[in-house]
Amino acid sequence: MPITPTHKIWMNGELVDWADANIHILTHSLHYGMGVFEGIRAYETPDGPAVFRLTEHMKRLHNSAKIMGMDMPYSVEELVQATKDVVAASGLPSAYIRPIAYYGYGEMGLNTLPCSVDVAIACWPWGAYLGDHGLTEGIRLKISSWMRHDHNSMPPAAKTTGNYVNSSLAKVEALKAGYDEAVMLSPEGTISECTGENIFVVRGGILLTPPIASGALEGLTQDTVTTIANDLGLEVRREVLTRSDLYICEEMFLCGTAAEISAVNSVDDRSIPCPGPMTLAIAEQYGKAVRGQTEKYMGWLEHVR
Repeated sequence: MPITPTHKIWMNGELVDWADANIHILTHSLHYGMGVFEGIRAYETPDGPAVFRLTEHMKRLHNSAKIMGMDMPYSVEELVQATKDVVAASGLPSAYIRPIAYYGYGEMGLNTLPCSVDVAIACWPWGAYLGDHGLTEGIRLKISSWMRHDHNSMPPAAKTTGNYVNSSLAKVEALKAGYDEAVMLSPEGTISECTGENIFVVRGGILLTPPIASGALEGLTQDTVTTIANDLGLEVRREVLTRSDLYICEEMFLCGTAAEISAVNSVDDRSIPCPGPMTLAIAEQYGKAVRGQTEKYMGWLEHVR
């Protein structure tokens, strides 16, 4: 999905013009893939733009940096305020937000210890990641030939730039084969996640989602869905799943900040009822929560102004 430029990007404590937010060709993370990032959304609400679960996203950014041994030069609170400043400067009623921390220019080689850590936050208008039809018509998935990272090779718990080479390979493979998205398996052959979304399936009337041990990122949207589902009286469990569980499930959906809630109509050409009643009920409540239309979920919103 193309990026539409906005007015400002926050870089190392300053708002700079979009066109001037540049890095040197010898920036360390460009060569070695060592960086951490987040995907966040701001939504239009009756009280102006509000960022959904902003502080929690920035805490996860800090946690990712800690896992990678990267010393973050800005506190969670400073990054929260910087995000609000960027969204306010954009003038957008809603936006996708990308914070990133990376090793900058000045050192080359695998040793990151002498490198500076640079941080930037950008935002721009962005629609549904998996298409506007993702909820109503559903999307087609295939099991990828690319395996999700092992916990002792590349830590899947960290939202790390280099980890997404793995996801990109799987995504492009699926698209070239005529599918919308790929399902990635753990080294043990169990269901992990999609290339950028957590997975939920319904079996026996119970919502199931893979555990962190299967290599799935601990998603904030996954947590949001779990809370909403419980509030709707639905049972949610984290369980190890196999590909066969997907083939015979009663309904299935993906969730993530970019994808929001997207129904699944098939996996490896095995059709799945779509969209299912649980999917629709959760998607409706999610849409209201992120736009400040449900009082009980207002604590998830951080208003820009």
